[in-house]
Amino acid sequence: MIGSSIEALALAALPPSRPAAPQISDGTRRIEPVSERKSFVPRWLRRCAGPVLLIAVWHLLSISGALPQSVLAGPLAVIKSSQELWASGELPDAIRVSFGRAASGLAIGGLIGVCLAVVSGLFRLGEDLIDSSVQMLRTIPIVALIPLLIIWFGIGEAPKIALIALATAFPLYLNVYAGIRNADQALIEAGRTLGLSQLGLVRHVVLPSAMPNALVGLRHALGVAWLALVFGEQINATAGIGYLMNTARELFQTDVIVVCLAVYAGLGLVVDAVVRLLEKGLLAWRPAFNGA
Repeated sequence: MIGSSIEALALAALPPSRPAAPQISDGTRRIEPVSERKSFVPRWLRRCAGPVLLIAVWHLLSISGALPQSVLAGPLAVIKSSQELWASGELPDAIRVSFGRAASGLAIGGLIGVCLAVVSGLFRLGEDLIDSSVQMLRTIPIVALIPLLIIWFGIGEAPKIALIALATAFPLYLNVYAGIRNADQALIEAGRTLGLSQLGLVRHVVLPSAMPNALVGLRHALGVAWLALVFGEQINATAGIGYLMNTARELFQTDVIVVCLAVYAGLGLVVDAVVRLLEKGLLAWRPAFNGA
């Protein structure tokens, strides 16, 4: 639906006659873009090569004694600790609690950020009332708000979720606002020529044009959500990944600390993969460069 609307408006915005794009050739065969050429090595294998190499170097340093266990536990010790934490149920419970906090904060902050961006991006009065305040607030370090959040909400779950919501609202606001304001003017004029109302222009042109920026903002907000979660779980947490990490720090258990860091990284990769799937579905109409 979105793709067909954009494509129809794009065709309407083009001149009546447009010469066909010439085919590039070297005299014997058509030259294909580099991104379309087949590779002998699967892409998933190439993407895994960097992390595998890093873990191999880490393992070699650990078994050689160059990296003492008291400084950083080796991969084998980390794997053993993760198995013990999983078998005891501590790690699954911590993941569930932390994921719930991050999801709740992202939902609240995302809703606030997107709503403010839509009002500010579509209306000049909204921009005058909202944008300057948001730009001022986003420069305040989120960590500096922790004392105020504790005073306002206590030391329960509320300040943790509020911290994540504040951290994730700004990336979504900035990207959605920029996407709305950078909508193609030619498509807007084409929509008016086709008789679209103001609401129709917003629905079929402006918001679909802002979708790529919105998904970029979502990916940024997801990364910020995990970062804010780390700080949020320092507020008198009795459960969660941050709680496990704090307990391990007091007992100098570097293997458990690395397990918690790996869980944060793994959850970040999972949610990023979800956003990539959303991009493939929602932006299928939009041609993109896949890399050389």
